[in-house]
This record gives sequence, structure tokens and C-alpha cells, in this order.
Amino acid sequence: MSLAGKNVIVTGAASGIGLATAQRFARDGANVGVWDLNDEGAQRTAAELKALGVKALGSRVDVSNRQHVNAAVERFHTEIGPVNILVNNAGITLFQPFMETTEDMWDRVMTINLKSMLVCTQAVLPDMLAAQWGRIINVSSSSAQSGSARMTAYAASKGGVIGFTKALAQELAATGITVNNVPPGFVDTPMLRGEGIAGLGASVDAIAARSPMGRAGRPENMAAAIAFLASDDADYITGHTLNVNGGRYSS
Repeated sequence: MSLAGKNVIVTGAASGIGLATAQRFARDGANVGVWDLNDEGAQRTAAELKALGVKALGSRVDVSNRQHVNAAVERFHTEIGPVNILVNNAGITLFQPFMETTEDMWDRVMTINLKSMLVCTQAVLPDMLAAQWGRIINVSSSSAQSGSARMTAYAASKGGVIGFTKALAQELAATGITVNNVPPGFVDTPMLRGEGIAGLGASVDAIAARSPMGRAGRPENMAAAIAFLASDDADYITGHTLNVNGGRYSS
């Protein structure tokens, strides 16, 4: 699939699914805005993408902060151009028994995982409306579909992402803009092996071995689905939840 000349912003693109997605878009010919709180990682990723012959811009962005986001979009406009595609990928996880989940924990998860959908999408939507073409792809989670013990706040936030996707897709359906989401299953990422490992109760490899396919997903599996939803091949798909989970959850 060629996305040559399209301008893409990927949030949380310094590692994991976001990094694989940024790499996939660059290989498909798109120019990429690499957003992440990890500025060093964002700059490193942008440099790698430029070596593929596309424009790339690394920015340190708090995706829940409207001033951060608006400033990053303005810089993107100046150095690359209008935004055609937005991948709302940035997020955090939380493994915590429900009765030990504090309001501060809850608010942090909701702010980063769900409020960011509002802030980032509102910032780039005018570009898409002006062009009468756009793609918004949100990364949700299979935990919101099947439930997951000790992940109530996380699952609730990602359930909100799925609802956000469906509602906005309806609102924008006649504008040439599609809105879809990809809920990853058990994907081997630095976040999972870092923050997640303490909450899993077993090793990543042991849990992956119990899955229907007997292995964890790779970030590249998610990136392929996201790239498809961004392509013209998916121009009649909107409000859709594209499961990429190795059979963990079927719908």
C-alpha cells in the first residue's frame, strides 16, 4: 500500500506499537510526525525515518495538554504541512486491584488514554475537513472487550476509546474522513515488559504460550492493520474495530 506524500502524526512513537507504526508509514512513503514524552526517543526515531527518504519531525508532546499539542501541530504545519492521518496511540497501563485504585491513579489513566483523544483529534481535524479526506486510527485494547482483572481503570479508558471511535465515525462519515480503532491483544512491547511485567503474575513468554496462537503479537502486526485503515483500500470502512489479537477475542 502506498501512502506516498501523506502527512501522518503518530503519538507515542518512540517505542513499541507507535515506533513500528511510524516505521511502517515511512516505508510506505508517508511523512511522519513522531510525538512522545520521551524527547530523546522521538528524535532518534525521526532521524531513522529521515534515512528512509521521507520527512520526519520528532517532538516532545504531552498528548493530554492542549497547549503542547497545538504547538506541535503548528510546528508540523511549518516544517511538513497539513495533517492527513492521525494515529492516537500514546497511552499508559495500570495493573492495580480495584479497591486499591486511587482517584489520582484513575484520573491519570483517563487523562492520558482518553482525554488525549479529544485534544489531539480536535487539533488536526480542521486540516482533514479542509481537504475532505482524512484518517483517524485509535489504538484501544482487547482488555476493554474481554475485561481484565486488576485493570479496571485501563479497560474503562480503552472502552472509552472504542466508544469515541464509533461516535466520531458517525459524525464525520459524510466528510471524507474515516475513524477506526485497533485493539491490540497481548503484544510484546517495552511497556509490557517494563510496567506490565509486575502486574501479569507470570512472565510475558509464559502468558503468550497460553494464547490461541501460542505466541505474543509483534508491534509490526498492529502497524500493518493501522496502515491498512489509513489507506485508500479502507475508504469504505469507518467506526470499525479491527481485532489484531491472535484469537484472544473474537467478535
